[in-house]
Amino acid sequence: MKRSWLAAVVVASALVGCASEPTRLPLGTARDQALQQLGTPTATYPLQGGGERLQYSRAPMGFEVSNIDVDASGHVVSVRQELFEGLFDSTIKPGVWRIDDVLRTYGRPYEITRVTSFNGDIWTWRYKSMNARRLLYIYVRPDGVVDHYHTGDDLNVFLINR
Repeated sequence: MKRSWLAAVVVASALVGCASEPTRLPLGTARDQALQQLGTPTATYPLQGGGERLQYSRAPMGFEVSNIDVDASGHVVSVRQELFEGLFDSTIKPGVWRIDDVLRTYGRPYEITRVTSFNGDIWTWRYKSMNARRLLYIYVRPDGVVDHYHTGDDLNVFLINR
């Protein structure tokens, strides 16, 4: 009896976990249903054409930022996990993107730093690539325009594991 109760709790927990995973939300889902299923987004952004982006970020310590785009009629038309290395080249637009574009795509970074070799801020996000902890660095000039980006290993993981 006790074992079957425990099994039921494990199955229910797994189902709840799937229900709250943004990338599993079916296209066409109504906005209200998405909010009920996923909870309050970490940020929302208006989109052209009257739509809205619901952003679910696991930052600052997490590795995922999921964007759910809802059209003007209130239905999900796109679901995408943005912190994926294969998307960076086609998504990030140096010289064109401004801070608003960065936030609308990746949300708030886990860290903003400065270095003497670049006149501006460096915004950083954590992500995983093949289960390796990585960092995305976006360099933002003082005028708010993205200058360039690069990726690198999260060296803090090596310090933690020592």
